Amino acid sequence: MNTITTVQAAEFLQAHENYLILTHVRPDGDTIGCAAGLCRALRQAGKTAYILENPEVTELFMGYINGLTIGADYTPETVVSVDIAARSLFPENARPYLERVDLAIDHHPSQEFFAQKVCLDDKKAACGQIVYQIVKQFTNISPQIGEALYVAVSTDCGCFQYSNTDAEAHRTAADLMDSGFDPYPVNRKFFRTKTFKRLKLEGMLSAGMELRDSGETALVFLTRAMIDQVGADERDMDDISSFVGQIEGVKSGVTLKETADGHVKISLRTDPGDLNASAVCALLGGGGHAAAAGAMVEGTMEVVRQRVLDAIEQVRHG
Repeated sequence: MNTITTVQAAEFLQAHENYLILTHVRPDGDTIGCAAGLCRALRQAGKTAYILENPEVTELFMGYINGLTIGADYTPETVVSVDIAARSLFPENARPYLERVDLAIDHHPSQEFFAQKVCLDDKKAACGQIVYQIVKQFTNISPQIGEALYVAVSTDCGCFQYSNTDAEAHRTAADLMDSGFDPYPVNRKFFRTKTFKRLKLEGMLSAGMELRDSGETALVFLTRAMIDQVGADERDMDDISSFVGQIEGVKSGVTLKETADGHVKISLRTDPGDLNASAVCALLGGGGHAAAAGAMVEGTMEVVRQRVLDAIEQVRHG
């Protein structure tokens, strides 16, 4: 594996041209914020740079990449992935680039080292922190770059409430705020505003919640029928896996969400001192961090529920 430092990554980006930036399936704030911040930084440094269109980007994040995306007709010289740990996380239209990623920037311990060069720091709370350390070495942090990277860091830290939040995450956020954007509308949009459909879904999840281990483990089930009944879309369900962790006494929260193609998406949030989420999801073909991980498993809700419980038991008791 060819791992490089942020200094070397900055030198690499300065030495190459014609960039295409890749984001992962079911894109979140970290991958979108990193892509937008990096793309704008490269353009500001005089480079040609685009983000590959991601068909799953929701309205919540679309504004950050408007004007920066391009389709498959663009022929890049240099391909960079941000916040992508595994080959399975490449969107369908990004799969032609699987074997030609020149630089992967990531913070996941489950990184598969598919790229020619990998800038990895699995101690960072968000990939946005790594991108910030890279781009500030070759360009100024404009308000637009600062806001995009702030979205990356703040969303992956749950507005600095998740267990991955440390002093460095706060320092990075402060540095990014110094670029001049207004953080209030950003924080309100991502952390204080919910659609009415989202509130209805949360009510359904509460009604169907399964509590185990004296209330320390909670499972919630988001079925296609529930989604259709409410008329919810992906924006209404963004980061819905964080909901179960808000319940007093819960150390491990499991969110199981049915997809339209016969799979169940697993999102696991844990107290890492109690249960390693990444180890559990690795048994299910996924990965992530010690406190937050996920997997996609084919099968019915009941079958996948049992597989998750078996994996939790195996990690806890060997």
